[in-house]
Amino acid sequence: MSFKESQRIKSIIARDKKVMLTSTKEAYSFVPSHGEGEFIYDIEGNKFIDFSSFISVYNFGVGGNKEIRKAIKDQVNKLTHAASTDFYSEEQVLLAEEMLKLLPRGFGRFFFSNSGTEANEAAIKFSKLFTKRQYIMAFYNSFHGRTIGSLGLTSSKIVQRRGFGPFNASFHAPYAYCYRCPFGKEYPSCGLACVDYIKKYPLSREVPPDEIAAIIMEPVQGEGGYIVPPKDFVKEIRKLADDNGILLIDDEVQAGYFRTGKFTAISNFGVEPDIYSMAKAVGGGLPMGVTVTRRSLGDIPYGAHSNTFGGNLAAVAAARASLSYAKRNWRRIERGIESRSRLMLSRLNRMKDEYEIVGDVRGIGMMIGVELVKDKKSKEPAEEEQERILKECFSNNLVLLPAGVSSIRIIPPLEISFESLRKGLDILEDAISNADKSLRSR
Repeated sequence: MSFKESQRIKSIIARDKKVMLTSTKEAYSFVPSHGEGEFIYDIEGNKFIDFSSFISVYNFGVGGNKEIRKAIKDQVNKLTHAASTDFYSEEQVLLAEEMLKLLPRGFGRFFFSNSGTEANEAAIKFSKLFTKRQYIMAFYNSFHGRTIGSLGLTSSKIVQRRGFGPFNASFHAPYAYCYRCPFGKEYPSCGLACVDYIKKYPLSREVPPDEIAAIIMEPVQGEGGYIVPPKDFVKEIRKLADDNGILLIDDEVQAGYFRTGKFTAISNFGVEPDIYSMAKAVGGGLPMGVTVTRRSLGDIPYGAHSNTFGGNLAAVAAARASLSYAKRNWRRIERGIESRSRLMLSRLNRMKDEYEIVGDVRGIGMMIGVELVKDKKSKEPAEEEQERILKECFSNNLVLLPAGVSSIRIIPPLEISFESLRKGLDILEDAISNADKSLRSR
């Protein structure tokens, strides 16, 4: 049954607009109530297929699976807040020890916080302490958070930065966005012109390399458009960092925690960072941020960084239950991600061949982006059509999210049934077809 906006939903939205500051709410009228697996129900009982994982948070199903929910309930009945930066918590130690088993050798120091932006703020501070340097290099189209330190590294949309500057000791360089190469070249004949640019310009004319504490990068850019760089690009950035004594911070907030088929997305590129930042899916639906550093970097001074609520015990319990579930079922989950990814990419690439509006399809595992354009030759972003497609899908009970200027992100729960996956893709294709026909008829 197609979605119809009720008076109750209209009333909640109207009341929200009166009491809540404007944030980033979508153009469609979604007021969720509960969910299970790949299904979400709104407050009127309308059932939707989830292709959003609530911004890549519910990797193991809406509301977390039964094991995650039970772990949360059990912990809430004991203790939720342990002031773990002042006192000690075995639960936090256990989570750190369990996560270390999934990371490369040499990692061993954790800091827990409440969100992705906090995890990145910690990574910024730690890199400066470890190197005694002041600058951080980030990339265009990146998203690292909205608090002032991480916002200085974010450059996905101008509205995110307008009015908040100046920003402290950060600068940006071109990312390997090959579909829209700023140098007008094509990979691999480009010879990674974006890396050459970094060496010849910002690192030669703007910021001395020996004053750069870290380079922060998303191995797959999220909010910026689900942009997947060539493996060579990530390896060259690692080499650039090594050649200049610069740390590499890997922002895994959206791409990590099994989303790409591996625990960390950067593993797909054969590269190891010096610092990881994670969040979103880690807490199974509860606020959780994680910053992990190489043991060889040492410790930070007493009192240099702390917080009140980081590593809330209910969130830690959810994270441990999520990890336990993934470890026990990993072979099945891994095979499932591979087969679902093949299905999605095959179907979406057929849409790319058939519809002029689909400019590019890209992704790893179950983190896939579809970039919409007015036409393939000009590559003019199809911004209005993006919104139209999202609304039409929602009206037909499929929840999707935008990314970048005119892309759609496809990030369903990792264990979504093939039936729901195919049905969701059918709904998406119908909406794309209708938008394409409308564009062509003008």
